[in-house]
Amino acid sequence: MTAGKRLDPIADELSWQPVPATGPVIGSRSGERSSLDDESFALVVGGGVFVIVAIVAAFVFWGRELAIDGRNSLGDFTAIAGGIAAALGFALSRMLPRRRPDAGAGPTEDERYRWFDITALSVAHGAIALLGWIGIATVLEHSLVGATVYTSPAVVLAAAASALSAYLAFLSGASLSPRHLSLVLAVFLVVGLVTAMLSAGDPQWWQMNLSALGITHDISSLTFNFTLIVSGVIVTTIARLGTSSLPSTTVRDRRRRLIVRVIFVLLGVLLACVGIFPVDRFFLVHNTVATGMAVAYAALVLALPWLIPSMPRVFIALGYIYVVAIVGLALLFAAGIYNLTAVELVAALLIFSWLILFLRNVQTVSSRKRSAS
Repeated sequence: MTAGKRLDPIADELSWQPVPATGPVIGSRSGERSSLDDESFALVVGGGVFVIVAIVAAFVFWGRELAIDGRNSLGDFTAIAGGIAAALGFALSRMLPRRRPDAGAGPTEDERYRWFDITALSVAHGAIALLGWIGIATVLEHSLVGATVYTSPAVVLAAAASALSAYLAFLSGASLSPRHLSLVLAVFLVVGLVTAMLSAGDPQWWQMNLSALGITHDISSLTFNFTLIVSGVIVTTIARLGTSSLPSTTVRDRRRRLIVRVIFVLLGVLLACVGIFPVDRFFLVHNTVATGMAVAYAALVLALPWLIPSMPRVFIALGYIYVVAIVGLALLFAAGIYNLTAVELVAALLIFSWLILFLRNVQTVSSRKRSAS
């Protein structure tokens, strides 16, 4: 009897039959891709970029010793090649068919990326790679003073950096979502602003204000204004995609979602206008749109309990704290305690961190409602 009991688990194990899968089959020919397919595609794209850039770099670098940073340097070539590779890698990823967890249902109109969304995001990924490699080259130039790079290692370094840029951009496009989009925006802003600071011709720019980075006649001005303009376009993209999961079953819900989108679009347009209208040539317009951004953000935070009643109370309280902090910084600036650069940097950090948290909380609330229903 005891032996029979010991054999029961074995018999149960031998009699086990696999349960038919109900979800989409990874190896099917339905035109959809799995995460493993994305990784394989990304490796192929990165490998192709490595070969192409290596061939081009071999002709450009042949017989030369290259400086790490500066004009006609290894850093410049790598930044340009990496930027182009990242932009093309992201665009290619979005052109391929997507794999959806709901077994083939196509994206809704609100979830579909339009051509100007793809263009802006491709430019953003390319700019992240371009500015990022420029920043790395600048740091290495100051760390290895007087060092040069021979042809062979220069070719390998440029090709590997470009392949890495294309690989990461492809994976970014494959896993793109509103949450991921907010992180892309944050990284793009940080990389763009830090690069503008590193390349600023006037080392005392911070004594005026953050917008002083956009009034010089060097690469710093172009980088700063370009970063703000593209970031504004990305925010307008977030306005539609990030709010697509909000409730829209009733007329009131649709009206509230429209108001949230309009405020987000307004934030994006005002942010782009800060870069379009430099403070030295358009003083009144520049200050008006910069102030309008703060006002639009405060209005969205204060109206959020009415616009999205299901938003967590903790997040709503956090928004109130952020608004109070920004107002407090403005009062300290008016009292002469802080300079304007410090106020602008802290306010920008608070606003964009709130934006990232907003998208995460919106998706969490929407997923809870879908699972409850």
